[in-house]
Amino acid sequence: MTQMRAPESVATATSSGLSPAVKRLRWWFVALLVLGGIVNYLDRSTLSVGNTTIASELGLSNTEMGLLLSAFSWPYAIANLPAGFLVDRFGPKRMYAGAATAWSAVTLLTATARAFGPLYAFRVLLGVAESPFFTSGLKVANRWYAKDERSLPISLINTGSQIANAIAPPLLTWLLLTFDWEGMFVAVGVLGVVLVAVWLLSYRDPSHDEALAIKGAEALAAEDAAEGEQKSSLRTWGGLLKEANTWFMVLGAFGIFYTVWVYLTWLPSYLETDQGFSLSTAGWVAALPYLCGVLGVLVGGGTSAALVRSGMPVLRARKLPIVVGATLAAASVLPVAYVSSTGLTIVLLCLGYFFSQVPIGVIWTLASDVAPAHQVASLGAIQNFGGFVGAAFAPVVTGWILDATGSYSLVFLVGGILLLVGAVSYGAFVRDRKGVLA
Repeated sequence: MTQMRAPESVATATSSGLSPAVKRLRWWFVALLVLGGIVNYLDRSTLSVGNTTIASELGLSNTEMGLLLSAFSWPYAIANLPAGFLVDRFGPKRMYAGAATAWSAVTLLTATARAFGPLYAFRVLLGVAESPFFTSGLKVANRWYAKDERSLPISLINTGSQIANAIAPPLLTWLLLTFDWEGMFVAVGVLGVVLVAVWLLSYRDPSHDEALAIKGAEALAAEDAAEGEQKSSLRTWGGLLKEANTWFMVLGAFGIFYTVWVYLTWLPSYLETDQGFSLSTAGWVAALPYLCGVLGVLVGGGTSAALVRSGMPVLRARKLPIVVGATLAAASVLPVAYVSSTGLTIVLLCLGYFFSQVPIGVIWTLASDVAPAHQVASLGAIQNFGGFVGAAFAPVVTGWILDATGSYSLVFLVGGILLLVGAVSYGAFVRDRKGVLA
């Protein structure tokens, strides 16, 4: 499951041989993926921002709203498994274009829903449609960047979701108040259609000479040999499930993503119902933690890259930001259950989301380090599956807790504990079991 890390000197020397035009081109692809992440997460955030409005119009309870908010995550988690395999098999250009077309169509159709059943069905379809996005981004980074320079572009790609989380509350709230919730869905769906057109016109895989300049002759030959001998298949994909690291990465992602999705699905409602903010004000206040999340992703990726450059073993350089970030996130989230000051609560929520995002870009980079080149998207998708099982539980469990207790205290306690589970899983149990990630 693991592969030998190319010496840093080789990666640096060969990557510098790219022409300035090609260097700009690959960063343009990263920029398109950042934009894709923004649109992707705006689609996901529509229901969260419209939570109270849609619930009031359709007469939904907290438990029913929790079911709707989790309707995306269950199919998304399950669809990640075949999505990663398909991205490895057919490449990121076709898979991403097809996915973005599908999720844009579903978002547009959601504007026509007038009952719980159709809304639930459209959220399920949205989860399936969006599943190839991040694995496609991981595959693009794997093809266009050498191992030792990959953590920055992967982290940047992951900032798209955090930028969307930051702008979604004020932007979607404005759309909601201006055009009602149906118009909000239409506007976001149209953005996705535009994105598909730009991606199809722009993206291409590197040529053989470009790949040689990026990765060096030895590393490229090893990848080509692996591709030729063991092209991604259901049999080789299943081999990933026999690796202990795979399962601890799944468990670790579950713990971290659970709390992240409590933020993404219930934060606007929490600010309105528990902290007393109006709908319009809650949209702006909710943006503060999400803005901190953008910085958190970059700090995690930048720290990991700096640790690799300093000579730290690759696996340790990936695990350190994951473990420290998740632990400090827990230390920030747990006290929210006992704090009565609104100002201090907002500060803790901002710190909690900042630290919970430090691991996010790094865990994707970790998947690209641990897996062979022909299974990078597959392992990343399996790990993401674990994360979105946690994401699927988060809104339902939160809704159930609120209906049972009428308080958010237990919500934050559960989130903090699961962050610690994530830290321990990555820190203690994901190991260099084959002795090659020096």
